[in-house]
Amino acid sequence: MTDAVGSIDMPDADDEAPDSKKKTRKGGKRAKKGPLKRLALFYRQIVAELRKVVWPTRNQLTSYTTAVIIFVVLMIGLITLFDYGLSNAAKYVFG
Repeated sequence: MTDAVGSIDMPDADDEAPDSKKKTRKGGKRAKKGPLKRLALFYRQIVAELRKVVWPTRNQLTSYTTAVIIFVVLMIGLITLFDYGLSNAAKYVFG
């Protein structure tokens, strides 16, 4: 039985690139720019990404913050009760 085209055992003819025709690039676009220009490009890209962000409204921010604070307070209470119970159990067991 023969292997299917593109299987692991038999690669496609397109997968194998001839060595002599392909040139390797050294550094790409980064090699052409100095470190200050790359840093400036980095900050421009940060600003461009921040402009794409959908910022919450004041009401959304208030409700999200309230939900997080309530959740944190509940988790603190749960962990405190759990810790108190374990400490009393350890005192009972070890004297």
